[in-house]
Amino acid sequence: MKIHLQGGRVIDPATGADAGQDLFIAAGTIVGVGQAPSDFTANRILDARGLAVMPGIIDLAVRGAAQGPEAAAALAGGVTSVVCPPDARPVLDEPERVEMLRYRARQPHQAHVLPLGALTVGLAGKVITEMGQLMAAGCVGLSQGNAPIADTKTLLRALLYAHTYGFTVWLRPQDAALSQGGVAADGAVASRLGLAGIPAAAETIALFTILELVRATGARVHLCRLSTAAGIALVRAAKTEGLPVTCDVGANYLHLTDMDIGYFDTQCRLDPPLRGQRDREAIRQAVRDGTVDAVCSDHTPVTDDAKLLPFGEAKPGASGLELLLSLVLKWADEARVPLVSALARVTTGPAALLGRAGAEAGRIAVGAPADLCLFDPAAHWKVDAHVLRSGGRNTPFLGYELPGRVRATLVGGHVAFEQS
Repeated sequence: MKIHLQGGRVIDPATGADAGQDLFIAAGTIVGVGQAPSDFTANRILDARGLAVMPGIIDLAVRGAAQGPEAAAALAGGVTSVVCPPDARPVLDEPERVEMLRYRARQPHQAHVLPLGALTVGLAGKVITEMGQLMAAGCVGLSQGNAPIADTKTLLRALLYAHTYGFTVWLRPQDAALSQGGVAADGAVASRLGLAGIPAAAETIALFTILELVRATGARVHLCRLSTAAGIALVRAAKTEGLPVTCDVGANYLHLTDMDIGYFDTQCRLDPPLRGQRDREAIRQAVRDGTVDAVCSDHTPVTDDAKLLPFGEAKPGASGLELLLSLVLKWADEARVPLVSALARVTTGPAALLGRAGAEAGRIAVGAPADLCLFDPAAHWKVDAHVLRSGGRNTPFLGYELPGRVRATLVGGHVAFEQS
């Protein structure tokens, strides 16, 4: 299939390009930017006038990625590559399980699924997995998902192993003891509502440990879903020091605070918990200045029944695949960040974190894969549970009007999603 994308505003965060240009696609790749090859004859012309054309979004945290509803939600959100945490069912701690996930996800014209292998057997934090076999089976890194490692010696051994073979370890900084039983950020809101709190120190103490072990081992670590101002400050200092660390934040944390819990709104029951305004502002600034390398959806579909419980018993998580682009656009507009810079946090930023797995992604250039998102930057849409495609339609943004509407998503040069 040869496709001519006509009249779009092409935005390539990899080069900073932002201009009206046509794109020409053949055999799943971009074969022309601005000018068609001499022998090019399009089978289809897509009218992109009034639309922004960007590289497909790369989402670093998507649970249930291989399932039908989540695959549909990804395409509707302009997401063409998703990283799947290891806390799937079953846990991705054996090569055969990784291969099965990849097989199930290998559907034509769906988003690329990039699995993370479990760092420890069963994510129990006691015995490290056969990392080399998991990476050979197609994993892009090793992770504990949301399960902390209480035994520092186990984490040290895991990082030494990973460093020896050049693997990246993805860790969510979370002290097991300090976070146990907590359901909201420790502070005035949790106290007023009578909710068990999780102190900021649960993140920073874990970060101190991880960073000390990075210094000792030289291992490359990606820090997932930072949520505190103090944690951001520690990572900023570590990067200044030259430690091999990167980090991401969830899109929800760009906009929400613990005040949004209101009167026990379980839509705001998230993990990590929503924190104070100072933390939110620190996150927003860190995304702006590049301390934070990527913004992800942290897509965790939760059923209605699991949310229709008292706040402390409700299951944490929210759907975010279809909201990721809009939430980044909303932040960019409020923070007055240029569009090309904002989009880098969901394209080139995550692509760089993935190393070889993301080498060809997140850019618009001749020879690059034709994984693209076309969206209307002037359009707004109302977040309604009935329009979301995810198997879990819970999000703190239900009822909000958000900017940016995805009109088409291309995967491998195929129009996988289209909406007028």
